[in-house]
Amino acid sequence: MRTNGPLALAFHTIFVVVMLAPIVVVCLVAFTPEGFLSLPTHGFSLRWFREIANYPEFVHAFWISLGLGMLSSFVALLFAVPVALAIARYQFRGREALMALFLSPLMIPHVVLGIAFLRFFTSIGMGGSFAALLVAHVIVVFPFALRLTLAATTGMDRSIEMAAVSLGAGGWTLFRRVTLPLILPGVISGWALAFIQSFDDLTMTVFLAAPGTETLPVRMFLYIQDNIDPLVTSVSASVIAITMTALILLDRFYGLDRVLAGKSDPGR
Repeated sequence: MRTNGPLALAFHTIFVVVMLAPIVVVCLVAFTPEGFLSLPTHGFSLRWFREIANYPEFVHAFWISLGLGMLSSFVALLFAVPVALAIARYQFRGREALMALFLSPLMIPHVVLGIAFLRFFTSIGMGGSFAALLVAHVIVVFPFALRLTLAATTGMDRSIEMAAVSLGAGGWTLFRRVTLPLILPGVISGWALAFIQSFDDLTMTVFLAAPGTETLPVRMFLYIQDNIDPLVTSVSASVIAITMTALILLDRFYGLDRVLAGKSDPGR
């Protein structure tokens, strides 16, 4: 069994430190008792976390981002699952062109997408609406959901489906009790990645958000234009804590260990 040498370990350590350092600094600044951005060298304080309650715009924007992310990723999966099954199982004319079309939002800068969506939705009278935000986010996060779902679908053992069909399983029963459980890790991963992309998007959303539909990244961006206090860092630290908790729970209830256990269990 090969192991990493000292040079590789040092490189990986430096890489991880560089990646995590900004997050750690933001979290430390969030606990400062000062009224300006500084590390909490004179003790820790929850002052700026309590201040979030006095700024309801952040709380409202968080719920907008949460609802938009969950809904857009769910809608994207509704399209991604049948598309992934069709592309993985069938060879047809235009298959590569169709795949390129579905993945094209990954190749277009979000600034360009934001301007294009703004002009389009304004021209049809949907400018500034939540529905416009939802449609735009579904289009943007769809490639992320599709790629992971397609990876799970491509590696699926179809002999299990054939066995279910030979035992009399209908189309819906086959999908619900055989196909979906087999590709569920990819579906869950695709939903999580699509949700993160939607929740974190700023470059495109800033063109579409209105005063009543501001997402959390947009609200934070507008706040730091006029303020330099640590309130934004406390909001960021809260979001990081919520995200880490959600990932831990997701891993706890449907983690890699359960996937591997399911694959190693011959009776499953």
